[in-house]
Amino acid sequence: MNIQHKLGAALASVSLALLAACGGGGGGGTADTGTLGLSLTDAPSCGYDHVNVAIQKIRVNQSSTASDTDAGWTDLAFSTPKRVDLLTLTNGVLTSLGQIPLQVGHYTQMRLVLAANDSTNPLLNSVMPTGGSEVALDTPSGVQTGLKMNVDINIAANQLADFVLDFNACKSVVSAGNSGKYQLKPVVAVTPNFISGVSGYVDASLANGNTLVSVQQGGMVVKATAPDATGKFLLQPVAPGSYDLVVTAPGRASEVVTGLTVTASTVTLLNASATPLTLAASLSGTAAGTVTTTTTPIDASVRALQTLANGDKVEIIGRAVDATTGTYSYALPVSATMVAAFVAPQGTLSFSADAATAAKFGLEASSAGAVKTAGPLTLTAGGATTTNFSFP
Repeated sequence: MNIQHKLGAALASVSLALLAACGGGGGGGTADTGTLGLSLTDAPSCGYDHVNVAIQKIRVNQSSTASDTDAGWTDLAFSTPKRVDLLTLTNGVLTSLGQIPLQVGHYTQMRLVLAANDSTNPLLNSVMPTGGSEVALDTPSGVQTGLKMNVDINIAANQLADFVLDFNACKSVVSAGNSGKYQLKPVVAVTPNFISGVSGYVDASLANGNTLVSVQQGGMVVKATAPDATGKFLLQPVAPGSYDLVVTAPGRASEVVTGLTVTASTVTLLNASATPLTLAASLSGTAAGTVTTTTTPIDASVRALQTLANGDKVEIIGRAVDATTGTYSYALPVSATMVAAFVAPQGTLSFSADAATAAKFGLEASSAGAVKTAGPLTLTAGGATTTNFSFP
């Protein structure tokens, strides 16, 4: 799962055998029907204390090209919008959205339909910036008719296919100029509800809401979270496989654990509370610029990446640009990233500075499926570089 399309494209692929491993079994179906179970979780937000979204219904269809008015839709609808604070759903916390009885078959499209703010409920969808007051979160009309997500879900007779909608609040809430307004441009991934994942600890001094822990493949974030008040983090669900675990925090050198192995039906223990990850202090430089597009509001994002000496790419930060001005600005550590190879669960991690990463970053901008890159850039402590991108 490495899909991060700004209008919510998301991909999940799973076999019938995997469905059984992920909660398959009696789903209350018949010889002709099975059940799709859905839950919601969230990656951490950036600079917000609350992000509330109101879900009207979830729709599924076997046709990937079906429009919202075509036949073949089965809906999981709520009599009143289900309002969820996404920031309560980090560190492996899920909230159930319910179950949908479905005809046996292969389903390729899902739509997430959000309710709109109105005069009666002006803060139905809302955001509370850290240190600020609750304000409305504007939802585009396309989200209100159904955020399209491409999926690959097999429904088997009398089986439960258990899936999770992973809502990335950090990349979904977009500022709009200096007006104090915010827009919702959902970034959602649909994944099987794997039991497997990763847990561990960062130092308590980093348990401040600004530290981000993620597992990545090929420089794409698969799952991310913020440690809790004790420094503990849990990344779940995560598919079995090999990952880079990346830890970032403002004013700190990043840390990466390479070759982290996640096995089926197991939560991999990275380290114990007695040996937390402690990120060294680092000075920062700024990478900033503007993205221009031919459409308004501006729908684009910019990521800052590093390439490790072993060739692995990791994302250090990535967010949507300002929807009105197209601007972005990232404070990035100039100290070398500290890298350690994964060892057996709770084994000693031996970190060393990866000199190839010191103050070196690549930038990647994306808009409407197009991608442009720049760099590598060399930052200086207290300095700033400007990199602009233009999409015709």
